[in-house]
Amino acid sequence: MRIPNHIKQFWNSFEADIGYDVSFRFYEAFHFDDNETNANALGDLVMQGRKRASAGLLWSNEVNDKPIPKVGDLSVVTNWQQEPLCIIETTHVEIVPYQEVSDAFAAVEGEGDGSLRYWREVHWSYFSRECERLGKKPSLRMPIICERFKVVYPYCD
Repeated sequence: MRIPNHIKQFWNSFEADIGYDVSFRFYEAFHFDDNETNANALGDLVMQGRKRASAGLLWSNEVNDKPIPKVGDLSVVTNWQQEPLCIIETTHVEIVPYQEVSDAFAAVEGEGDGSLRYWREVHWSYFSRECERLGKKPSLRMPIICERFKVVYPYCD
């Protein structure tokens, strides 16, 4: 994938600091969630080290012809305004039905109180909105991409 112009300078600084070109590992530049408040709050959780995972709806990737992330991919997390916060590296990916997302994954995703109950509440709401946009019906069996990551380059002023 091509590195978008709005994060190019940040990406170039990252490559200059590590001393080599890793653009072939670029996956995407993105913000979390579908609204400004949550996008910025979740970005902050990543920067605090609490959020080390993310869940996505496989159907969205399929409809948008977007590849599934793989171990070693590098992505730029942004805030809602598309300003870079950090670069993350994908460390683990698995696809599981919604109802099989584990307590351990919910805890690593780091949202709310870290419980599976909280994870299911907020993600059911989010995935329901996503399903509506895709013309799909949410279900307990909908396929979820569970991605774990680590921050490899935080933004510094």
